[in-house]
Amino acid sequence: MVGSTIPKRAFGRFLRGLRERVGASLLTASLQIDTSKQTMVRLEDGLPTKVTTPQLKSLLDLYEVDSDVRREALEMWQDVRQQDKAAKLQGTYKGWWQAYADQYAPHFDHYLRLEATSNHWISHQLVHVPGLLQTSEYRRAIIRAAHADLTEIDVDRRLELAARRQERTLEPDFRMDAVLSEAVLRHRPGGRAVMAAQLRHLAEAGTRDNVSIRVVPFSADTHAGLGILSFTLLEFPLLSCHLKEPPCVYIDGAEGALYLESDRVIERFKTAISSMQRVALSERDTRDLMSDIAKEYAA
Repeated sequence: MVGSTIPKRAFGRFLRGLRERVGASLLTASLQIDTSKQTMVRLEDGLPTKVTTPQLKSLLDLYEVDSDVRREALEMWQDVRQQDKAAKLQGTYKGWWQAYADQYAPHFDHYLRLEATSNHWISHQLVHVPGLLQTSEYRRAIIRAAHADLTEIDVDRRLELAARRQERTLEPDFRMDAVLSEAVLRHRPGGRAVMAAQLRHLAEAGTRDNVSIRVVPFSADTHAGLGILSFTLLEFPLLSCHLKEPPCVYIDGAEGALYLESDRVIERFKTAISSMQRVALSERDTRDLMSDIAKEYAA
């Protein structure tokens, strides 16, 4: 993350708290600073906007904050603005993935921003290998299954995007935990040879210190994962101020996505993860299973 230790998403959450404390609606706030309701939503979600410092001061007037909160808010705002300036100078303001914006759904831009700043990634998958762990040929088969009419150029660009994202897995301060249904190992996108190579790749990735891959076998007893769909839970590093960057659950669907942040929802997903991990194979047994199935596919 470039520059500031106060991400815009955390600051946006802080502003939302001030607005809700006085009972002001998004429409009221947008009218206060002569902008659209959608701009207020983007501001509170930590997404790029053209809100100015005078407009922020006007919002603080509406929220009836005391002098200490006002000073603190303006200091954080300046920190966020410095972060934006540094990012613009380095050419990373919009995110490196913007070069591939024509290759993914609009809602996925927000996920990529979260992924880029997270330091802990937990994924529960029922059908596919998680994107950060897919081989290029496995990924190619998934792309072709969903978009048979794509040109080879577009397919290759999507593979480039996937490869860039996977660079995070090599960073020692990024930790990832994957909890996979055994069904993920049994589906065969691209055929037996492609899946054999994919499973060997998973087995190798699971030996890294910052990567944990565990399979919930078909033989497992009842667990909370049976009542929940595939999802990814993203957690973020501690900030150098009182602000908190909340965890986020991302659920992808054929027609859109959900981003869930409430404490109650996050706790429910964490409980489901713990339940699945209690019945999952150990990391070693998972690697042994993947190796055995890979040999089966390669035979």
